[in-house]
Amino acid sequence: MATFVSEKPPGSAGGVNNIQYAPRGAATEQTHVLSRTFENGIWHAAGVYEALRPVQAAVRPDLIVGHSGWGSTLLLRQLYPEVPVINYFEYFYRPTDSDLDFRPDVPVDEIDRLRSPARNAMILLDLEYCSAGYSPTDYQRGLMPDAYQDKLRTIHDGIDTDFWKPGEAGFGQARQIGSLKLAPREKLVTYVSRGLEMMRGFDVFMKAAKVLVERDPDVRIVVVGSDEVAYGGDLRHTGGQSFRDHVLSKDEYDLSRIHFVGRVQPTQLSLLLGQSDVHFYLTAPFVLSWSCLDAMSCGAPVVGSDTAPVREVIADGENGRLVDFFDHEGMAEAALELLEDPATSRKTFGAAARETVLDRYSMDVTFPRMAEFYESVAEAGEAS
Repeated sequence: MATFVSEKPPGSAGGVNNIQYAPRGAATEQTHVLSRTFENGIWHAAGVYEALRPVQAAVRPDLIVGHSGWGSTLLLRQLYPEVPVINYFEYFYRPTDSDLDFRPDVPVDEIDRLRSPARNAMILLDLEYCSAGYSPTDYQRGLMPDAYQDKLRTIHDGIDTDFWKPGEAGFGQARQIGSLKLAPREKLVTYVSRGLEMMRGFDVFMKAAKVLVERDPDVRIVVVGSDEVAYGGDLRHTGGQSFRDHVLSKDEYDLSRIHFVGRVQPTQLSLLLGQSDVHFYLTAPFVLSWSCLDAMSCGAPVVGSDTAPVREVIADGENGRLVDFFDHEGMAEAALELLEDPATSRKTFGAAARETVLDRYSMDVTFPRMAEFYESVAEAGEAS
């Protein structure tokens, strides 16, 4: 029986027993802003420890695995001193030459620059005390300090390529996505982000979208995502508006051909990406979104930002197109070239993109690597 510890209600399913924990506190306004991330992590670490301590005799793990930064595994060495620990390392924050100062059009507040290294406190503790760790991409692993690189591997979470797959309908056929109906001549362009925000280049994409609809009367654009700002301080610059409304207020857009659909269920998103003629994926140097690989797995030709996370998965002119993050005209031109012959673009760029995912990021590839990694660390049998 595997044991999972989370804030979800307790229960068992599929051979996994969930133990619920609850942090007893959190950072407050009186907590210094530079230490709030660490303070919250400590409360979570203590909550996990307190949930497992009464059942320590019954729960005897061979291996402990947890996401670094939240503190979930930090105190478990006190309960299980001989059990090896694997941490998943997603991102290491830097005050310069990073996502924080990537955009020269957005000034960096002093407090954010000061806060950036402080956010690494729990991550550094996990790096020190874990037996081994892994990151989903070489870019993300490479952000970790050199002193810990020998502990780390690159293993992606894995893409379900049976779920994220090309659709049956494409250009030249009537297509329907939800209530949106496309005539056979119309071309579908997509953009997906959990939040419509600067980190994922939403404002740059909208400038490219404006060019697309002005230059090609048959283009329809579907934007998936909410008004949430998941990363960064966008709302400091919007005067109380959502970032989407702020962007839309700065120019005139043909919203009869640019469709905002909010968040959608995975099944709907797979159908959308499986029919897309061109997909845009933009990001500052930050965590690579699953949506980029999901779109590639669906065979959508991708126009991506020429930033380090994207260069790891897309080679310009081979399995997609890369354009400078700030060059919205260049992005529009790249998309228009692909849209000159959408069917051929999917057969070449789209097929190559899916092959990249099948070869390197499919669950069939990553899960055996992850299982081998877990087993090798567990068999070593000692916590570092």
